[in-house]
Amino acid sequence: VVGTFARYEENREPMNRVMHMHRDAVEEISDAGPAYLKEAARNLWDEVLKQGETLGFRNAQATVLAPTGTISFMMDCDTTGIEPDIALVKYKQLAGGGVLKIVNKSVAFGLETLGYTEEQVKAIVEYIDDNDTIEGAPFLKDEHLDVFDCAFKPAKGTRSIPWQAHVQMMAAAQPFLSGAISKTVNMPNDVTPKDIADAYFWGWELGLKAIAIYRDGSKQSQPLNTKSDSEAEKAPKEKVVYKPRRERLPDTRQSVTHKFNIAGHEGYLNVGLYPDGRPGELFITMAKEGSTVGGLMDSFGTAVSMSLQYGVPIEVLVNKFSHTRFEPMGHTTNPDVRIAKSIVDYIFRWMGIQFLPGYREASTGSMKTESPAIAAPDASSNGNGAAEAVIEAPSASTVAVVPASDSAESVQPIAADSFDSSAADDSGLSETELERDAQFAGFQSDAPACDSCGAITVRNGNCYLCHNCGASMGCS
Repeated sequence: VVGTFARYEENREPMNRVMHMHRDAVEEISDAGPAYLKEAARNLWDEVLKQGETLGFRNAQATVLAPTGTISFMMDCDTTGIEPDIALVKYKQLAGGGVLKIVNKSVAFGLETLGYTEEQVKAIVEYIDDNDTIEGAPFLKDEHLDVFDCAFKPAKGTRSIPWQAHVQMMAAAQPFLSGAISKTVNMPNDVTPKDIADAYFWGWELGLKAIAIYRDGSKQSQPLNTKSDSEAEKAPKEKVVYKPRRERLPDTRQSVTHKFNIAGHEGYLNVGLYPDGRPGELFITMAKEGSTVGGLMDSFGTAVSMSLQYGVPIEVLVNKFSHTRFEPMGHTTNPDVRIAKSIVDYIFRWMGIQFLPGYREASTGSMKTESPAIAAPDASSNGNGAAEAVIEAPSASTVAVVPASDSAESVQPIAADSFDSSAADDSGLSETELERDAQFAGFQSDAPACDSCGAITVRNGNCYLCHNCGASMGCS
């Protein structure tokens, strides 16, 4: 046996008095309702009092009313009565996204009860489905409009149940309930603070134990709405705009200055550096002040500086602008960039050599590892502690020793007799084929196609040599 609630014996008299008050409230029920329901309620409460006085009560609150709107959904009905329907047609926001259109299923039954024919009911229901409101429906009499009023005004209508009716409905049910009523007093969007205060005071005067108020549209999102998002007047929404972030250089920074000469056009490059050594700005100064080229280069340097500070990788700029061809072009004094196809070409090939690891080797043909087919005297050191790499020149009489350090030294010829023919014997290739393989190992990505046969050429000193037809390009 479960028994009574804690301290029931101390509260037996007031508990029984409350139960008698619930029983007395049955006699106040209006005769407008079905008589059999009133009689059933009277008999039920008589049985409650009889057993309660004998056995006691298990719960201090004998009768309660759970959340009325939720109960309606769980029972798959439009409304339990005390909580009116939000609207005849409403839209429910789904948790996973999307909208569910919910249509009141009691309208057709109500119209039939009011005496409308089947054809009239069909026409009215179709009108509701198309317009989300019953106002203005064909065949509907004005005196029947209030039968279909709901908690909120429909999107295309003007009628709704006044908030005072919500309070009155709760007051009618409160005498039969030991606890408060879990029901919302729905108010229109244009309700005033005074109306809300009046609702609380009036509920207190009518004996309500609690009252909850909701003003339509007071929350950014609500479970049910009287119109879909496509029909609603869309309020301005905050739009996230992603703006690029500029990484400025410190006021005091290190820089690299480089002088260049392209076919007699002298100039200076000044590259400002971030603390970690990355390039962050570029100033291009031409020797001839006031010239068109000088002005263009100055503006171009500003554009490159902004690109670097806004996060454009130096690799992208080097790949994009190197090997662009236009005047002035020609020979330079830089041993790493012998021939420049334009000032822009020279600038970015030089920057690639300075700031991109491996770019020098890829562009000038210098190799990090020593070729096993060539024996160079003292190839392990160049006097400065830097290892030297050896590549073959296309000449049949000499090969070239090129330091692997950042600064290119003068080429030192060595005798062709030092060529190790044992490598050719081991690989099955001739000495000429091995020399050619060494040349192709230093193949440039920007090598042009042969003018005569279309084959890819290979750098041969300051020229490009075609091994297919023997033509030479780029030499003057």
